[in-house]
Amino acid sequence: MDWTRILTNVAGEFFAPTTAAYALAAIGLNIHFGLTGLLNMGQAGFMLLGAYGFAIATIAGWPLWAAVLIAIAAATIFALILGIPTLKLRGDYLAIVTIAAAEIVRLVGRSTALTELTGASSGLRGNQYKDTFQDASPFDDGTWALGPFEYAVNASNSWWIRIVGWTVVALACLLVWLLIRSPWGRVLKGIREDEDAVRSLGKNVYSYKMQALVLGGVIGSLAGILYVLPRAVQPDSMGRSMTFFIWTILLLGGAATVFGPVLGSIIFWAVLALVKLTLRDVVPTTLVRSEQIEQFGWIIVGVALMLLIIFRPQGILGDKKELAINAH
Repeated sequence: MDWTRILTNVAGEFFAPTTAAYALAAIGLNIHFGLTGLLNMGQAGFMLLGAYGFAIATIAGWPLWAAVLIAIAAATIFALILGIPTLKLRGDYLAIVTIAAAEIVRLVGRSTALTELTGASSGLRGNQYKDTFQDASPFDDGTWALGPFEYAVNASNSWWIRIVGWTVVALACLLVWLLIRSPWGRVLKGIREDEDAVRSLGKNVYSYKMQALVLGGVIGSLAGILYVLPRAVQPDSMGRSMTFFIWTILLLGGAATVFGPVLGSIIFWAVLALVKLTLRDVVPTTLVRSEQIEQFGWIIVGVALMLLIIFRPQGILGDKKELAINAH
């Protein structure tokens, strides 16, 4: 077994663009669930809308900054449409509505009626919308090597995507840190603990919930952009399973914490890569095929999520008293 190759690949997951994208999505979910207590099971819908908004606007000839604003606007409108009729729901009812809404976004995206706009089930190829992002790089084309890690500077899966991605993640962490310590953040925590008590103090609980839903959704849309920059916009890759991965990452790192989503994403993808790479080297293909090993990795994710909920719902960095799930 080539442990050097395996450990190098696992270490590469620590700062991969996918790891950053999921960390950012989990930060948005943390605002929904960790701070406000909203059981949003449709974060993948916000990511898919952000990806579509960015890609479609770029293909239409819009500049990079305008395409990002379109993605943010799409997530904001979706949050308003979703939140206006549903934010009076609590607990499991809100979870059912949000997962259904995300599925609607996915099914609309893969509809053949929108083939020219969204590419239907085939999606949008990456080379159609990556140019403006790559052109924004201040670095020359080529490759960089940092120790055992060597990637292209500006192409797909590049250092440029990693630099931008993790910078956005750091800014999002700073935002959450400031919000937690602000009067606005303290109201959200109060809503999470007992929204009736907050309402009795004269606060507009509905308005605060809507603000949290929009803010977390906007962060999710930015995560969607980051997720599709190294690949294509494919609606079926951003469905229910993606939301469950984001929840696993949030609960692993710790809800209602600043760095929990980041730590959770790093551990999640590193451990998953370690399991898959090790099994491919250890288990003969005559016994288990490569695609079956892939599925076994996701089985481990499901088991890990169940064990987290049962034995350590507060996650690695979290405080059990801070976890909103206890209130439902």
